[in-house]
Amino acid sequence: MKSAEHRTGCHGDAVAAVDAPGGQVTQPHKQQLLKRLNRIEGQVRGIAKMIEEDRYCVDILTQVSAIRSALDAAALQILEDHTRGCVQTAVRKGSGDAAIAELMDLVRRFVK
Repeated sequence: MKSAEHRTGCHGDAVAAVDAPGGQVTQPHKQQLLKRLNRIEGQVRGIAKMIEEDRYCVDILTQVSAIRSALDAAALQILEDHTRGCVQTAVRKGSGDAAIAELMDLVRRFVK
């Protein structure tokens, strides 16, 4: 593993430590995201219970749709934080082309 590079302001005023591409970064909305993901986890357990109880298919699919929306909202928050933090910092430091290419790959994954 490479030694950690410290960057100030990768996510706003937060100090981020990056071990390598795909390394660790301090998330500025960590607690909000964790709460949202915990709710999603509960919704998934609820769907499993609905299936065990042989509930109506439309009700199950409605819950699946709600989970997808919640996951999309979490992903968009992370994407926004990444853009406003890591990508912005990379642009300022002169390595914006690579960061923008990575960002566009991410966006392409989401629009499929």
